[in-house]
Amino acid sequence: MADNLSQSFDKSAMTEEERRHIKKEIRKQIVVFALMIFLTLMSFMAVATDVVPRSFAIPFIFILAVIQFALQLFFFMHMKDKDHGWANAFMISGIFITVPTIAALMLLLGVNKI
Repeated sequence: MADNLSQSFDKSAMTEEERRHIKKEIRKQIVVFALMIFLTLMSFMAVATDVVPRSFAIPFIFILAVIQFALQLFFFMHMKDKDHGWANAFMISGIFITVPTIAALMLLLGVNKI
């Protein structure tokens, strides 16, 4: 029985369609990874150079971060897959709790500066 384990497998258990699907998914992830690197470089360039006006630099970086976060969730955390219903529900409820909390804290900080 142990002799069978030392032999190489001739054929994979995956079908040809599954192999094509996996290759397509890997290609998508590589493209998204390159896009995320590009977004990171854009945010560094926004800070290091004066291409983006200083008044718009923070919102610009925030927008790039939100785009990166969405790409991360959909392509690397597999939130686009159908079997992640509960994880999607928790993520959406977390966003609905976090965004008003941050907005309220920013308003409170703005009120204290006056």
